[in-house]
Amino acid sequence: MRRTIKYYRLIWLRYDLPAGISVFLVALPLCLGIALASGAPLYSGILSGIIGGLVVGFISGSQLAVSGPAAGLSTIVAASIVSLGDFRIFLLAVVVAGLFQLLLGLLKLGTIAHYFPSAVIKGMLAAIGILLLSKQIPLALGYDQPNFWTSGFLGLFSNENVFSHLSDLNHHISRGAIIISLGSLLILILLQLPSAKKFRILPAPLLVVLFGIFANMIYARYAAGAALKPTQLVNIPDNIFADIHLPDIRQLLTRADIWKDGLIIGLLATLETLLCIEAVDKLDRHNRITPVNRELVAQGIGNMISGLVGAIPMTAVVVRGAANVDAGARTKLSAITHALFLLLAVVFIPFLLNRIPYASLAAILMITGYNLTKPKLFKNMWGLGWKQFLPFIFTILVILATDLLIGVSIGLLISFYLMVRNNFQIQYKITETIVDGVDTFLIRLNTNVTFLNKVNLQKILDEVPDDSVLTIDGSECTFIDYDILEIISEYETKAKDRHINLILKGIEKVNVTAVH
Repeated sequence: MRRTIKYYRLIWLRYDLPAGISVFLVALPLCLGIALASGAPLYSGILSGIIGGLVVGFISGSQLAVSGPAAGLSTIVAASIVSLGDFRIFLLAVVVAGLFQLLLGLLKLGTIAHYFPSAVIKGMLAAIGILLLSKQIPLALGYDQPNFWTSGFLGLFSNENVFSHLSDLNHHISRGAIIISLGSLLILILLQLPSAKKFRILPAPLLVVLFGIFANMIYARYAAGAALKPTQLVNIPDNIFADIHLPDIRQLLTRADIWKDGLIIGLLATLETLLCIEAVDKLDRHNRITPVNRELVAQGIGNMISGLVGAIPMTAVVVRGAANVDAGARTKLSAITHALFLLLAVVFIPFLLNRIPYASLAAILMITGYNLTKPKLFKNMWGLGWKQFLPFIFTILVILATDLLIGVSIGLLISFYLMVRNNFQIQYKITETIVDGVDTFLIRLNTNVTFLNKVNLQKILDEVPDDSVLTIDGSECTFIDYDILEIISEYETKAKDRHINLILKGIEKVNVTAVH
């Protein structure tokens, strides 16, 4: 036992402590930025990161994944807060989301992500990226009013809103914020270049935050007119635990929209987590595989606690996980360590966090949004053909026009339609030859033939000409649906009337006389 403790202490000191500090420096600005993008109190993002490390990190079976607030949830969180009308009521939806994830894990349904077509998931993330990117532009320009996005994405461009928004932007644009935003974007873009790898002494998000803080200090001293207003800076209470909003439990059983939003958040958080876990497992040099059902249990408990203590929902996050791997982490102690540093930061240095400009956080989120919806993604999806591109692009367009749930549903329906149409074509094939002057047809059934093939098969059978030979070969099938057997058995009588010589191979006849 002592040897084991000593071994993990050495691993922690040599690998997980430095990795935990590195992830903390990446996570701190992201926690603040995602809370900002979600329209939630900034402390709620920090709390989510703390719970993601201390609770989820402890329960999870993943050694390298790191959980916290996710950019992919920000748009649905922002919409839910607006629609529910109160952040305390929204917290109940977070509890419901956690309960949903917990049930998925306990019922061993961790494979749910595999039932969502890749094109729909990519479309969903791309739409989130577009929303995330566009919502940060007003903040990057210095706009500090909370009403810019209350009408949704398309509402922003409606006749009654577009001119008033442009007028407001023109009135509230800040030169200081624009300079910080442009400088921050330049830093982030340059540090993403492969040639800049050797210059990455500190994580790029941290450099951006430090740049914003020092730029505003220079404004205050040498260019007072460009200095940022208090409303353009992060505002975390000195005593964070005294100002936390707790959920209004009384509303849980009285409002159906809480459960609806909770299930949507839970499903989206589950998809993001499972996709992230798969990506991080591929980065693991020791080839460790995360048990997905245990991960959903951990995420479910974490989100339930988040809702109960006033934090926004979380997922496993690729950015944090990749940073953890790059920093040389070996065990889950690095995720726990990063959460401890987040806790220490909000308790002991909130005054320092309150110097961070919103423009710096907006720049970080603009790059995050761009990475989710790169032009290269659209080009790749187009190259895969219509069967992949149609669900992808319709998912994006419908999410932007309506909301995430409707968009994903439409994407799934289009994918299902294309699958059914493809199924019609591949589950049987027909060949035509002429033998001794007689038209001879062969219909060969493939593998599994279901009721989905019913309409097309019936159409082909009706098109077989009179006085011909027709062979239906099902010898290679592992499954033939009863509906198909019924059509073939009924067709036997029609074939006699039309003088068609029907030959069946490997097909069982069924009794169709007592159907009614």
